[in-house]
Formats: sequence, structure tokens, C-alpha cells
Amino acid sequence: MADVLLELDEGIATVTVDRPAARNAIGLATMDALERALDAAAEADVLVIRGQGDRAFISGGDLKELAKIRTHEAAAAMAVRMRRLCDRIATFPGPVVAALNGHALGGGAEVAVAADIRVAADDVQIGFTQARLAIMPAWGGAERLAALVGRSQALLLTTTGDRLDTAEAYRIGLIQRVYPRAEFEDSWRGLARRIAASPARPIKSVIARAAPYHHPAYELSATTAFATLWTAEAHWAAVNGRPGGS
Repeated sequence: MADVLLELDEGIATVTVDRPAARNAIGLATMDALERALDAAAEADVLVIRGQGDRAFISGGDLKELAKIRTHEAAAAMAVRMRRLCDRIATFPGPVVAALNGHALGGGAEVAVAADIRVAADDVQIGFTQARLAIMPAWGGAERLAALVGRSQALLLTTTGDRLDTAEAYRIGLIQRVYPRAEFEDSWRGLARRIAASPARPIKSVIARAAPYHHPAYELSATTAFATLWTAEAHWAAVNGRPGGS
């Protein structure tokens, strides 16, 4: 599949966003490929999401491509589509691990928090940086972030757009494991094998009922608010680096 690679090995499905030249940014074709990869991975016990290379996990939406979207309706439709893909990740029957091989920023942070568990190389950063472009998380990331780190911390991170190093992200519970860069590949693969060796699906089913990670009732309000911001002049001023953006 163009843009996305799928590896199936002994109950572990590894989905790799394979656009290193674009820092693994997500465009419309990437969304198509990700959907097909999730279909093919449906029977796995554990799902791993990662990016290609060591610079970026996922750098968010591909602004060069998505800049063509200028109407409220098209912006809302784009947000709904990717939000539902993140919801598929969040509701995958087995545990989902986001292996942060590189920085996870903006929409990339939203994909990361759609996973159940986040592990990272020790030199990466994670940040909900959408506010710097005068927009907001719309893929379910704000709600999931609040569940992970609490209301106040989530509000602070999404309004400031601060980028956290792994030590701070680990401290607040946003990342669960940090591995040295040289050991990262072996470490996340070893963790995935340990999880797959457990009764992973039934365990997740119980935890998912106790702490739901999917909020379909918020979809309309979140994507509508996002589309309003996406089509506003402040957003395009920020994208183009002009005064008036934030």
C-alpha cells in the first residue's frame, strides 16, 4: 500500500506511515491506505502504529495537500474522516501501541493518543501544536488527552501548543515507556511480543468498558468548531507566516 506499510508477525500487526520525505504527514491518500491497513490487521492480537525513519512519528496533516481544502463543508468532512480512523485505532479489539520513533506533533499527537500505550525513543517530542496555526485538535485527541492527563493539563497543552520532551511526557502520564534511541526498535518489538503473549483482547475488553476511549457524541461539535477555525483568515495567516496568525 502506498504511504502505509503493514507487517504481520505472530499476532502483531505493525502499521508504518511511510512518508519520511514529508515527515510522515497524513494526506488523503494516506487516510485511504491507513484504512486498508486497519482492515487487513483486524485479526491481530496487538496493533503497533509507527512512522518511517527516526525524525517523525507523524507530523500531522499534510498542509501542502490539505491547503486545497477551503470550504467549511470540506474541512469538516476531512476532520470527520480522520477522526473516525483514530476512533478505529482507539477501539481496535487488541491493545494498540504507538511507537514514537520521532516527533509526534499536531495531528500526529492525536494519532498517538488514539493508541492505548505510547512508547518513545528518548530524544523525541510530543505536542498538540494546532493552536500555533489558529486551529484545534479535531481527531478526538483533545478528549483522549483529557482522559490521560486530566482536564487542566489537557487545556494547557492544547492552548499553548507546548512541545514536551519524553521526561515531561512520561511524568504526566502521556508516555508510558521511554527507551534509549539505540535500543528503541528492539525495545518496542519486545514489548509488543510480551503483550501479544498475554490474553490481550479479553483484558482490553474489560478495561475499555471501565474507561471508554471513544466519544462519538463529541464528533459533530469538535469537527464543526475545527472547520470554522480552518476556514478563518487567522489560520491561513498562520500557515503563510503572516501577521495575525498565532
